Amino acid sequence: MRPILIILTILISIWSADAAETIKVLIVNDVYSKIPEKGEKIKRLGSIEGNLLVTGTRYSGNIEVWRGNSGLYLINELPLEDYVRGVVIAEVGPNWEMEALKAQAVISRTYALYQKKTNGDSIYHLTSSVLHQVYKGSSSDIRVAYAVAGTSSEILTFKGSLVEPFYHSTCGGKTEKPEEVFGKSYPYLRSVESNCETSPYWVWERKIPLNEIENALALSGIKEITIKSYTSTNRAKELNIIHKSGTTTMRATDFRKALGWSNLPSTNFTMLRDGDSILFRGKGYGHGVGLCQWSALQMALEGKNYKEILSFFYPGTTIQHYEGR
Repeated sequence: MRPILIILTILISIWSADAAETIKVLIVNDVYSKIPEKGEKIKRLGSIEGNLLVTGTRYSGNIEVWRGNSGLYLINELPLEDYVRGVVIAEVGPNWEMEALKAQAVISRTYALYQKKTNGDSIYHLTSSVLHQVYKGSSSDIRVAYAVAGTSSEILTFKGSLVEPFYHSTCGGKTEKPEEVFGKSYPYLRSVESNCETSPYWVWERKIPLNEIENALALSGIKEITIKSYTSTNRAKELNIIHKSGTTTMRATDFRKALGWSNLPSTNFTMLRDGDSILFRGKGYGHGVGLCQWSALQMALEGKNYKEILSFFYPGTTIQHYEGR
């Protein structure tokens, strides 16, 4: 097929898919960092249509402005496929192998539609942060556009229903069971071994001062932190934190959230006291459930197509075409 026909095909696919479905994304960044609390009273102030700059990031579509207890909330409503292109660029980048980009496009679209189905009565369907999946506004890239158009309207299903396609950056060699993180099992999410050694988070080390940990946990006089129990994939499950008021037991996932996702990339770590700090040595980045993005890239480099990649991480699922509203 000639290049001009490829581009025309992409544009037609984008136009037809965009016309069928939209998604509402709550913008979450350094300035607008809050999300509405459950039961919070909020008031719609108005909306703006077009291409807009918000704290240096360009958003296209419609921006709704709401006021709540914590200030303003900005909600970007835009065509679904525009959103998927933005997520793929933000999550993995345009230079990845085409089949990895296609796999990311399918799960990003599926995840968005799953959240829309779940949160359809809310003023927004999902956030633009790692609370859901990363979206950094409007952006364009011909390779990403090709990957999204090449999988246009494709979603992952299990026995005819949308799946919740959890994914993460780097598993560290083995993905996690969902019940260990989310307290719930899924028939299409299992622990699998995969190769993500090319990831910058394959192995990592963090040295965190005790006073930072105390501030993050609202505890004082921490004397020792030990791993109380492990998950089935040998990640830390529970921690014992010994401090001046006693011992606090905490889920490792909550501990990581309190310290910050990037400060403690995963719960697959060991700990060593180093003076007034704790030295964490670990593997992987993210919760470890579902598709490992760096493993998907490696599979694509080895010649696997996106359908094979998705089948490996989500066994028993089927790719179907979403029919729209």
